[in-house]
Amino acid sequence: VRNSRDGRRIRSSRKGAGSVFTAHTQHRKGAAKLRSLDFAERHGYIRGVVKAIEHDSGRGAPIAEIRFRHTHKYKTVTETVIAPEGLYTGQSIYCGAKAEARYR
Repeated sequence: VRNSRDGRRIRSSRKGAGSVFTAHTQHRKGAAKLRSLDFAERHGYIRGVVKAIEHDSGRGAPIAEIRFRHTHKYKTVTETVIAPEGLYTGQSIYCGAKAEARYR
């Protein structure tokens, strides 16, 4: 609400909800990152299993949830990466310096 005799709009009014130019970030799955380079990945390889492939809102490619075994503790580590074409759930993924690169 603005009158012609007032100055410009105050800052909190300008930082409002916006309209069609806001990003749809409500249902995002998380940041898609690669694994951090630990000892197993620098000097050998580590196996992970694809548990789910999901759509991520605001992104053109699907997201893959990959579970790896923790290298020191008895637990699993979940990583989210961008799913390449041909990836399916239940597939084994090998990451590391000595991992074999296979393309089908």
